[in-house]
Amino acid sequence: MTVQNKIGVKMILGFLMIFFIGFSSQAQDAKAKALLDKVTAKVKSYDNITIDFKYSLNNAKENINQDSKGTVVMKGNQYVLNFMGITKLFDGKKTYTIVPEDEEITVSTLNDKDEAAITPSKMLTFFNKGYKFSMDIVQNAGGKKIQYIKLVPSNPKDQRKEILVGVDSKTNNIYNIIEIGKKGTKTTLTVNSFKTNQALPKNQFTFAASKYPNYYINKLD
Repeated sequence: MTVQNKIGVKMILGFLMIFFIGFSSQAQDAKAKALLDKVTAKVKSYDNITIDFKYSLNNAKENINQDSKGTVVMKGNQYVLNFMGITKLFDGKKTYTIVPEDEEITVSTLNDKDEAAITPSKMLTFFNKGYKFSMDIVQNAGGKKIQYIKLVPSNPKDQRKEILVGVDSKTNNIYNIIEIGKKGTKTTLTVNSFKTNQALPKNQFTFAASKYPNYYINKLD
């Protein structure tokens, strides 16, 4: 897995946390909190969510412009992410990272004490501290009225200058998420298709080693 792939997957996992967060009651902007609470309530009302998305990475100074597409299926705390040729499956207890290019699968068990781990509990508390909220601009995107909410990290060591969460004012669903780095890098995740309550296979979030007979399985714990 390349460094760029790791960065991309990390941002997408951050996107998953956006979908499962319980926003802070101490948000500085009451209107921003009220809107984010609507987004959270809407998401939690769905049995499952299937998203097709576009991921863009831009840095004018470095002359970098990269676009990728991916999909993610979520149900409760489980998810299957397909992005940049990598599949990441979380069955509620273990995470399976499947890399066809290397014919390798990495398996890890959740450790709630690991601050870097993506856990169900953290998905519900991710933004409870460390960010300042405020309402931002309103833009029209393909006939949709998108209200942006700005989140500014309070930690000066955070490499992100700000995060913009775009919310479709009509549906209260997330339209896009924009991360702006202090060094000029801008990463944007845009939802192309948002489907809910789909009929999913029973084994949607079950890892089957038999599907990968020639793969090396690397168990980290």
